[in-house]
Amino acid sequence: MSHALPESAGPHDHPPAGARSLWRLRGYLRPHVRSMLVMAGAALAGVALTIAIPLVTKAIIDGPIADHRIGAIAPLGLLALGLGILEALCIFCRRWVQSNAVLGMETDMRRDLYAHLQWLPMAFHGRWQSGQLLSRVTNDLSSIRRFSGFGLLFLVMNVLQVIVVTLVLLHMYWPLGLVVAAASVPIVAVSNRFERRYVLISRTVQDQQGDLATLAEEGAVGVRVIRSFGRGRFVSDRYNDAARRLYDTSMEKVRLSARFWTFLEVIPNLAVVVVLLLGALGVGEGRLTLGTLVAFITLMLSLVWPIASLGYILSMGQEAMTSAARILEIFDTASSIGSGATVLERPRGHLRFEGVGFAFPDEPGEPVLHDIDLDVSPGETVAVVGATGSGKTVLTSLVPRLYDVTAGRITVDGVDVRDLDLVNLRQIVATAFEEPTLFSMSARENLLLGRRDATEQDLLDAVEVAQADFVHDLPWGLDTRIGEQGMALSGGQRQRLALARAVLARPRILVLDDTLSALDVHTEQLVEEALRLVLRDATGIVVAHRASTVLLADKVALLQDGTVTHVGRHSDLMATVPAYRELLAADADSDADLEGVGA
Repeated sequence: MSHALPESAGPHDHPPAGARSLWRLRGYLRPHVRSMLVMAGAALAGVALTIAIPLVTKAIIDGPIADHRIGAIAPLGLLALGLGILEALCIFCRRWVQSNAVLGMETDMRRDLYAHLQWLPMAFHGRWQSGQLLSRVTNDLSSIRRFSGFGLLFLVMNVLQVIVVTLVLLHMYWPLGLVVAAASVPIVAVSNRFERRYVLISRTVQDQQGDLATLAEEGAVGVRVIRSFGRGRFVSDRYNDAARRLYDTSMEKVRLSARFWTFLEVIPNLAVVVVLLLGALGVGEGRLTLGTLVAFITLMLSLVWPIASLGYILSMGQEAMTSAARILEIFDTASSIGSGATVLERPRGHLRFEGVGFAFPDEPGEPVLHDIDLDVSPGETVAVVGATGSGKTVLTSLVPRLYDVTAGRITVDGVDVRDLDLVNLRQIVATAFEEPTLFSMSARENLLLGRRDATEQDLLDAVEVAQADFVHDLPWGLDTRIGEQGMALSGGQRQRLALARAVLARPRILVLDDTLSALDVHTEQLVEEALRLVLRDATGIVVAHRASTVLLADKVALLQDGTVTHVGRHSDLMATVPAYRELLAADADSDADLEGVGA
């Protein structure tokens, strides 16, 4: 889309919210143009019938009733009844078609927004609060749907009805028509002032709703940590403070709306009083008939809802325009991770880092990695060892392009990963993270995320490699739902499931980002023995903190100050590189254990 926001734009940057934002989303209405035309036709017919019924009433009063022709009342009465039934059918048709079209539009927008979020780079998700994204995907889309399905239609209908009815009233008796027309002047003036103030406060409320959703999510996901530290009161106070701010802002919004709606109620009522007074004088003086006065008042009363609802519709419109601007903040954020066109049909898994450097987008002048050269042959495993914060996780994230290099290049079988089809690349590379992410689904479904066509035997083999046999002891075995984030499982169990998921994918390149850190020594030994068999057929990158994990690798890369300073066998580095020896010694239980590992 055009007018893209800078990628650094955060959830509280407030771009102007106006009709332009809604207009830019018009593409979602195009598939429903036919339905919208039917809906508009039914709405226009309804407005015409609303005007026609009082005119029939005028004809009855000034005709048969005034002339005492009782027999002529029945046909006109049946005509009025028929018009009323037809109006009801138009309303039913409009609402039926309207619901289908608007819900279809919302569904399309929700699908595209979710797909766009999945496509955006990790830098975007690291910068945005999950509650803000959740607020946009749910509340903001619903706000746009409500206005598109109700507010926009009635805004057009009501404005059209006010104009047409006012012209009819001027034609029927122009002095009273001028009264009705004059009543619209202060309404337009106050509406403009209301719109400018309401848009600011509406955006504030929506942002605060996102902040509150973030706190609620953090409280639910981190409940074990909160309770273990006894910080329930502190977290509750933070939530209550945010809820109070939202309440205060919402009340300010309500007070602003209440004053505006009250004003809109008063003006029509005053106009009715003036019309009744002047109309009674006109009938008494013979300048208009009784039927004309009744029809005039009936038509004027039909304007009360269009005028009184103006405040509600305008506020709904402002919320929708603000929501559209918030949605476009996401759509306008372009992904820096583009997809190439090259597909490796039979990848060997030869991985090379050539002068690789990386800096986060928000800090381009502070590179995390620089001048990294590393060659990993097919079937070879390299252990990446470095101090905490040295960039090991970032280095592994560059392989499946969770981030893109900012210098140099990474190749698979001689092809730059940026030139590879993204789906193909992520079929070649599988990653198991130190902090495993499990989803609110069964253990089986979590495992099959890595490979949807895996057989039952493939699944059981992966479970065995990862020593995740505990899944068979769950109440329903592999079909047991493990809850959101897998919180029903221990940290080691979550890591083993995530490892089994990566193994099940049968990748040519397997990346293990300190995946064994939560395992006990005995389980770790069993997992490592099984992984040796898996890594024989795959290129492996293993982030290691433990000396025992290093032994999985054919060679070791020491990462210091953002670059690889030494590459070699574990025993050679232990003997020749003091920094490497000190790094592993910090993790060893004793010097004797370390010497035993290095032997």
